[in-house]
Amino acid sequence: MHIPDGLLPPAVSISGYAITGGVTWFSLRQINKQTNYQEEIPKASLLTAAFFVASLIHIPIPPFSIHLVLNGVMGLVLGYYAFPGILIGLFFQAMFFQHGGLSTLGINAIIMGVPALFAHYIWSFRTISFFHSSFRKSILAFLAGGLSLFFSALIFVFITINNISPDLDIDAEKTAIFTSLIGYGVQALIEGILTVMLISFLEKVKPELIGLENSEGGS
Repeated sequence: MHIPDGLLPPAVSISGYAITGGVTWFSLRQINKQTNYQEEIPKASLLTAAFFVASLIHIPIPPFSIHLVLNGVMGLVLGYYAFPGILIGLFFQAMFFQHGGLSTLGINAIIMGVPALFAHYIWSFRTISFFHSSFRKSILAFLAGGLSLFFSALIFVFITINNISPDLDIDAEKTAIFTSLIGYGVQALIEGILTVMLISFLEKVKPELIGLENSEGGS
């Protein structure tokens, strides 16, 4: 899902940086409105480090090999901190592992960061009385973790399908890109299940980390 250097036209890469700049500004503005926002920085740093390392954990699912992304978990736990955290994680992934390029850093941040904010908004439904039971909160967590990953895959497919180089076999490239959605679908299920497991654990031991203590009295 990391788009490398040279795959996209310069105009698309520049547009990616412009959109990422706007989303980063919006996220930082929302963070600045929070009381004691500095207290969240250690948590954001820890999960950014987890996001950075997750790309090294490959899961063989023949004929695919996938790795964890955790952008849904980032959005669910960190809220608006998730986008700048993912941007920083992607920068270091590009620098140290060559996962994605520096020219495509803005586009990759959109692919993985915007769905993280989507996960944050899904999890915000936990405050509605209908979702106060543990089972229904688990459904929200699964949707936040799984759908955010698949949303990322759809953005990736849309961008790559519309920017295939005419020097390549366009039909073959389209087939390969659409086939990748099968692997991403499996990955979305895995990340959804992992998110449910993580949220169930945090709900028992540290509910305030996922915004449950204030809204439901720690239930």
